[in-house]
Amino acid sequence: MPIYEFQCRACNKKSSFLIRSAAHSLSPACPACGSSDLVRTIASFAYHKSLQTIHEESGPPTRFPGPDYYKDPRNIGRWAEQKFQDMGVEMPSEVSEMIQAAREGVLPNSVKDLQTPIPDATYH
Repeated sequence: MPIYEFQCRACNKKSSFLIRSAAHSLSPACPACGSSDLVRTIASFAYHKSLQTIHEESGPPTRFPGPDYYKDPRNIGRWAEQKFQDMGVEMPSEVSEMIQAAREGVLPNSVKDLQTPIPDATYH
């Protein structure tokens, strides 16, 4: 069941049409203005990357990553994982579980404690 995309020559709106079978004839009309003067366009598509591909493409974290690097939860723990690997030491399962939980949005208790409001440090 392919989806075809058309652009209306009258109003320039793009529309998608689902064709249920190859035997079905297609005579689409623009849902916006009702015109039958449509031109078939090249349909867009999505390409999804795996987490491993994203990590490989971004490379290892630099010594001083930019301020936005650690805002991406996928990067949490990459430095620690790399250091354990460089030293040839197996990462403790507790650390691995904490890193995975952080990537899924669950912060460890020690980090949750840091999220309390910071007192006003200005002098009056």
